[in-house]
Amino acid sequence: MAIGTVRRTKRTKPGKRFIAICASLLLPLAAMVGLSAAPAQAAAGATATFAKTSDWGGGFQGEWTIKNTGTTAVTAWTVEWDFPAGTSVGAYWDALITSSGTHYTAKNRTYNGSVAPGASVKFGFVGSGPGSPSGCKINGGPCDGVPPTDNPPSAPGQPSATATTSTSISLSWGAATDDHGVKNYDVYRGTSVVATVTGTAYTDTGLSADTAYTYKIVARDSIDQTGPASPTATLRTAPGGGTDTPPTAPGTPTASSVNDTSLTLNWTAATDDHGVKNYDVLRGGSKIATVTGTTYNDTGLTANTTYTYTVVARDTIDQTGPASAPLTVKTTGGGTPGGEYFRVGYFVQWGIYGRAYTMKSLDTTGAAAKLTHINYSFSNIDPVNLTCLNGVTKATTPGPQDPNQGDGAGDSWADYEKGFSAGESVNGTTDTWDQPLAGNFNQLKQLKAKYPKLKALISVGGWTYSRYFSDVAKTDASRQKFAKSCVDMYLKGNLPVTGGRGGNGVAAGIFDGFDLDWEWPGAEGHAGNHISADDKNNLTLLMAEFRKQMDAYGQTTGKHYLLTAFTPADPGKLDVGWDITTRDGTPSVFDYMDYANVQGYDFHGSGSDNSWEPNRTGDQGNLYQDAGDPYPTKFSVETTVNYYLNQGVDPRKLALGLAFYGRGWQGVTDGGAHGEWQDAHGAAPGQFPEESGTRGYSNLMSSVPNLTVYHDEQSVSTYGFTGNNGQWWTFDDAWSIGKKTAWLRSKNLLGAMIWEMSGDTGVLMTAVDNGLK
Repeated sequence: MAIGTVRRTKRTKPGKRFIAICASLLLPLAAMVGLSAAPAQAAAGATATFAKTSDWGGGFQGEWTIKNTGTTAVTAWTVEWDFPAGTSVGAYWDALITSSGTHYTAKNRTYNGSVAPGASVKFGFVGSGPGSPSGCKINGGPCDGVPPTDNPPSAPGQPSATATTSTSISLSWGAATDDHGVKNYDVYRGTSVVATVTGTAYTDTGLSADTAYTYKIVARDSIDQTGPASPTATLRTAPGGGTDTPPTAPGTPTASSVNDTSLTLNWTAATDDHGVKNYDVLRGGSKIATVTGTTYNDTGLTANTTYTYTVVARDTIDQTGPASAPLTVKTTGGGTPGGEYFRVGYFVQWGIYGRAYTMKSLDTTGAAAKLTHINYSFSNIDPVNLTCLNGVTKATTPGPQDPNQGDGAGDSWADYEKGFSAGESVNGTTDTWDQPLAGNFNQLKQLKAKYPKLKALISVGGWTYSRYFSDVAKTDASRQKFAKSCVDMYLKGNLPVTGGRGGNGVAAGIFDGFDLDWEWPGAEGHAGNHISADDKNNLTLLMAEFRKQMDAYGQTTGKHYLLTAFTPADPGKLDVGWDITTRDGTPSVFDYMDYANVQGYDFHGSGSDNSWEPNRTGDQGNLYQDAGDPYPTKFSVETTVNYYLNQGVDPRKLALGLAFYGRGWQGVTDGGAHGEWQDAHGAAPGQFPEESGTRGYSNLMSSVPNLTVYHDEQSVSTYGFTGNNGQWWTFDDAWSIGKKTAWLRSKNLLGAMIWEMSGDTGVLMTAVDNGLK
């Protein structure tokens, strides 16, 4: 498997064993074939509520109450819910309960299926584990009896004139957004609808010369809901006898007073036969201001970052002319406050399970005090709505080659539902049952309060969750919808309500931006990933849309939000999927991103299913090309980074990836080279049974007996060998990290990125920190 197709996975967490009470009474769905119940009727008028009637720590007694809130009798009922992993149903009564994984279905008995208006019935069970139900449905509808809402569309952008004659005005406007898609737009002239169109442009004809008309636009969604109207625009037709010509292009802007966070733009005026009214200033293709003069001060920028500007003139009847030639300018400075190098660490949501690695672990190991950025991984993409996904607790399927492995998966239990005790929490407080935000997100909030300079980004995608990136990037509408959903969920903090947690604004202020981990646009990734020849161009457009919406939200908070990405080591994957060079004023992905986390590891390895490179060992993160490397493509950190730099990428936009884990083989021959580049017989036993061939650094050092560590000075790589026909492991240690950090400083790179923090108890993070001082 080529580099970049490696197992940078969203792993399933280890299961826990429970002794079920009367477990034989709980039948799997497959065993229920042939059992019948009365057909379920519509959910209108029925509600279902849950309560724990007793709780003894390791288990509880639960009771559901079904109430008929309608005016006609309910003749049958079915209640469905989900439990988080580790919670299950044992004995039950007054219902027939079946299960499929963590999803439970309860149907009425013959004696309690009919519920009169205003009446109620109950059923109960004995449960094990600490969880509570989520995703409740009664007869297919929501258990609170309130039908799900479909939000109306947003307001379209203010219409403007793209061309004007004495009898017509050509209009265009910014698209509205909607959770299920915009169907069409009503065009109002005054108070009357003059047209309904599917696009974002319309030409109004049959008008009078030299006359002012007022327009507004209203969007309609797929179920015919209309949203608020756009701002109105008063536009004038041309005088009789001809066409009013749009303005000319303004002069190419110039920059002055450039510093770390702001600059001043100036340009020569455009001309127009009836006069120029104002100018739109665009950064990276997105409008950031409208001004009446020929100068603009742009603030809130990021140090040592390249920006591209154009200017468009608008005349007195709101016709816009061609854009000016672009200006590309770079702000001064770089690094974090105080001139430090970035230290970016990935925190995996599932680390709190078998790894027992929490946000508090970041604090107690000393890592939090050394990091500048935390990337929380991962958020998934909703396979149906093509939006950012949370509010579900569903494990990935176990097969790494299952194309549907990550569909609908997520862990809201770890993200914001799980309650932490005082001993587990960063600030020493116990989460209460009724607080709207708990879990890792609340612990991250506490960690940032303790370390105010620490930034946090939500990582979207990863190896298992990248299947639908091509779909969300495909069209302007899908890009707008996806970016909006992510901004709403993670920057505005509007988390789905589940397990009694979540709600609008509960996570606001926790995340400082997004890390997009599309693995890989236009190239092979996880089995079943959607790929298109248009991915490369669409990725740049997706980055532009995120930057546009993040900047717009930043205008309301006074904050610059970060946009980063995990980018590949393989030049082939870069060529087909990433436009990393700005050419002739055409923006690249780096014009919208603050920086990239460049893959500097997983050059070689043997995965848990032995589908990668099971038969030969190889260094996973060597700094220089190894003279003894027998593989056809010879990877190295130097080769990878130089490819970016030779394409014109600013070195201060590159953070070099380091691995806090090792990759291993077994049955390895010595070959006179202590097992390096030698024959092997598959992946070595891993830290966890489902992760053969992988161990965190600290676990590797403590759990593999007779491991002798070797340092290859020529390639700058570290490996360990247990002896002939034994295990061989490739990894980074303090020695190689010291060499790599010295090298990246010599290249003036931005800093280092770490995948991932749970592999280290403090030794490696200290080496990174010392190397970047």
